[in-house]
Amino acid sequence: MNPRSAEPPPPISPERLAVWIEDARHRTLALVEDLTGEQMLGPRLSIVNPLLWEIGHVAWFQERWTLRDLLGREPVRADGDALYDSSAVPHDTRWDLPLPTREETYLYLWSVKERLIEALEDPSAPDALVYRAAYTTFHEDMHGEAFLYARQTLAYPAPDLRDAGGPGEPAEARPASGPEAIGAGPLPGDVEVPGGTFHLGADPDAPFAFDNEKWAHPVEIEPFRIARAPVTQEEMAAFVAAGGYRREELWSAEGWHWRQGIGAEHPVYWRREDEGWLRRDFDRWVALELHRPVIQVSWHEAEAYCRWAGRRLPTEAEWEAAASAATAKGAKRTFPWSPSARWGEEPPGPGEANLDALRMGCVDVAALADGDSACGCRQMLGNVWEWTASTFGPYPGFTPDMYRDYSAPWFGDHMVLRGGAWPTRGRMLRTTWRNYYTPDRRDVWAGFRTCALD
Repeated sequence: MNPRSAEPPPPISPERLAVWIEDARHRTLALVEDLTGEQMLGPRLSIVNPLLWEIGHVAWFQERWTLRDLLGREPVRADGDALYDSSAVPHDTRWDLPLPTREETYLYLWSVKERLIEALEDPSAPDALVYRAAYTTFHEDMHGEAFLYARQTLAYPAPDLRDAGGPGEPAEARPASGPEAIGAGPLPGDVEVPGGTFHLGADPDAPFAFDNEKWAHPVEIEPFRIARAPVTQEEMAAFVAAGGYRREELWSAEGWHWRQGIGAEHPVYWRREDEGWLRRDFDRWVALELHRPVIQVSWHEAEAYCRWAGRRLPTEAEWEAAASAATAKGAKRTFPWSPSARWGEEPPGPGEANLDALRMGCVDVAALADGDSACGCRQMLGNVWEWTASTFGPYPGFTPDMYRDYSAPWFGDHMVLRGGAWPTRGRMLRTTWRNYYTPDRRDVWAGFRTCALD
């Protein structure tokens, strides 16, 4: 295989991919089916899309890059580009578009799905169709996670996903209990990671990689110590109690300006009552879950906490080394807990990582010991995305994939997150996966872990 090829075929059969496509479409609809017509549009906010527009965009994106761009088919909807092209339709105008009805949008979703699966069944289909079908399925998975943080932002109730299955699994494969049943307490302490030359990014023979993961290149890492677990809600509450949000010396100039501008005094979905801190979980208020990771905090908040605690955020190279390598000279791992598992063969299971919205929330940071990395870090995949100290940028020799707006427009002003969160679909994750948001965002499912300064 050409190591610079943009479209290597993943090692999955069209039959398995068809199951993923069906599952993703079923999950998309399950995430919105209980919402009213008014909720499907929602208020005009810069951090969310109207959900009626967004589910149509999911179908359009899949059709655009598989059936149309690759196979040369005619559009299913003649107005699709005018409505759903996120590169051309400004965000603030999406509430004003003449969107199809909910029923028409659902029909569009199912029509595209059926046509794509039929195309995959054609033995004469080009190999690139498998890659692009996988790519657009992961795009739908990412939007599914966004649907959930939109519901959190808008204080909509949590969706009922009990019949939505797992990563291509039947509903009965889901865990029988939620986070409360596996509470495991805190997990203090650091692990040591040796320094040396580490190859950051996806290997050229990786079965699947997005453009921003390409390709593995050597970076030098000094020996470092990284926390076994992410920062907990209890630890963040101590920062708040110590006046951390009011101490300018703990914040960067940009972070302090952000904090003052929005009047932040604590994490966004927290409030203080006589009985203590509460956290809004979708449309209900719950007491802080002290040993679960703090979630939905910005990069600025994470940086200020680190300065208060005498710690720092890991670079993304350090994070990837802790997640994927036994030693600086060891073979990289696709999943932290396995030296041999490869992407596309066996997705993470519920005993290894909290993913796929199976538990509809975070678990304690000491839970899921079977998912430990070789160096002893827990929950490097799942539970919460983890902010890193690294600005999102291209790897050496970067070349954009067919969807040029996936990465390149965001280089330079976004910060890298790693690891995935409880709603992230396990079928697409691996230790080289890069997520990215601007440092002010605290609506996404993000937390952080810290490193020692020495």
